[in-house]
Amino acid sequence: MRKGASILIAEDERNMRQGLRELFEDDGYAVETASDGNKAAKKIQQRSYDLIVTDIKMPGMDGMKLLKKIKDSNSHTPVIMITGYGTIEGAVEAMKLGAYDYITKPFNLEEVKLIVQKALQFRRLNCEVAYLRRQAGMGFRLDQIVGKSDQLQRVLDLARKVAPTDTTVLITGESGTGKELIAKAIHSLSLRSEAPFVPVSCAGLKESLLESELFGHAKGAFTGAIADKRGLFEIASGGTFFFDEIAETSAPIQAKLLRVLQEREFMRLGDTKVITTDIRLITATNKDLKECIKKGTFREDLYYRLNVVPVVLPPLRKRKEDVPLLANHFLKKYNEKMRREIAGISPEAMTVLIGYDWPGNVRELENVIERAVVLETGDTVTLASLPERLLSGSIGSTSAISGVPYKEAKRETLDAFNREFVTHLLDMHRGNVSQAAEATGMDRPSLHRLMRKYGINAKDFG
Repeated sequence: MRKGASILIAEDERNMRQGLRELFEDDGYAVETASDGNKAAKKIQQRSYDLIVTDIKMPGMDGMKLLKKIKDSNSHTPVIMITGYGTIEGAVEAMKLGAYDYITKPFNLEEVKLIVQKALQFRRLNCEVAYLRRQAGMGFRLDQIVGKSDQLQRVLDLARKVAPTDTTVLITGESGTGKELIAKAIHSLSLRSEAPFVPVSCAGLKESLLESELFGHAKGAFTGAIADKRGLFEIASGGTFFFDEIAETSAPIQAKLLRVLQEREFMRLGDTKVITTDIRLITATNKDLKECIKKGTFREDLYYRLNVVPVVLPPLRKRKEDVPLLANHFLKKYNEKMRREIAGISPEAMTVLIGYDWPGNVRELENVIERAVVLETGDTVTLASLPERLLSGSIGSTSAISGVPYKEAKRETLDAFNREFVTHLLDMHRGNVSQAAEATGMDRPSLHRLMRKYGINAKDFG
């Protein structure tokens, strides 16, 4: 039951209107009243309510017309109809039109209270589902995942194959590689795509808090548990549950999770009632679970339950050809977000981005581009707007330079990298400048400038 919820009562009989108001206010609800349908409609236009209780028969706009108006403006607001025994047929018709329930005169007060509680719970659940769908980014598609490398395409192909099934999936990969994006994509292609996608990360959550979030709790289960609370396993029923950083869970949580997978049932904390759930489970981790099993921190039987279809995400350093595509994708994103009009990334800056090893993977690249959009004063991302760690990180394959000024050493190192990069690029594309430029996200003139600068001739690679 949700205390403090707002209720609007539309009732033309003064005594009935006042009696319902006192009944609901005694239960802690915030109540407003209207003496007819027209006045109620005006109030609905001015603000929203958690619940509306309306008589079917009223002068002017009756309850049926008011119901239609409510459903046209806010379909999530439950409506309870008030009726006499002689008009129950009308109340049933109202329920067909979207009313939540009806109450008959004379009232059984406890029955009225129970119907109101259930109606408010119904509204809360509808709001939760709507929120979770928004959070999940419904309609997310695999083609929204940026990258053309063979390594990434193999992952996406596997995701397409496993998505229509209910098979449990274990996604592994370093931090920042996009594990949740893959989980969302699998969900969006599944038969559960219209149901919630519920993500939860185990990292940083205390065991007691995580247990309460997952399983829910009964009123009085512990200090501060002032009401029953539904857990995420219950909310996710019918949809997909994404369990991130699964290696961080404790032994008791692992034991309970194993039961959920085996029996599809659980109990709230402090309760004895068994709740069933219908979820598709996707888990993720940046750790080696086999090593965790050897160390005794992860259950072997749970591992085999989770690892039905393993999906391994490659780190960004192993798919360097995706760096230009990702960099330009993030540039467009932050141009729009910050209302900038940066046209592109200079060839020198792009070579540094490609040469860096990206220990933080795609997430780190996104942060670098966001920073560049903030700091760049011109219309192109240049070396000046890149972090110093990238400039020093891009010289790993060149010989150390000593005994020369810093600026000169950096210039010489960058020149060596550019020359090697362009040579390798043209060699890969057999001297086809258009293909080489497209592969790196450059335009042809930019690549031609680098070729002229370093005396590189495309004909040498034909």
